[in-house]
Amino acid sequence: METTELKEKLKKQIIQFLNLTDLTPADIKDNEPLFGDGLGLDSIDSLELIVLLKKEYGITIKDPREGRKVLVDVNSMAAYIEEHGAK
Repeated sequence: METTELKEKLKKQIIQFLNLTDLTPADIKDNEPLFGDGLGLDSIDSLELIVLLKKEYGITIKDPREGRKVLVDVNSMAAYIEEHGAK
């Protein structure tokens, strides 16, 4: 899957998994922070995103520091999936 396709898919999955029904994939910029001033996600959402990575891509994140590096924005998630995801 190309990076562009993966980012689109991720945006759709984020909306679906986190039940962000007021957003569309076009509303989420690739480099927009997922937490804080960006999308405004919280720690519960981060757990949901970790479940998404495990369920959809076979990626397990156990170290919170690693999670903080991965769950920065759509770009960082896509890059991590491309590097560590199930082929």
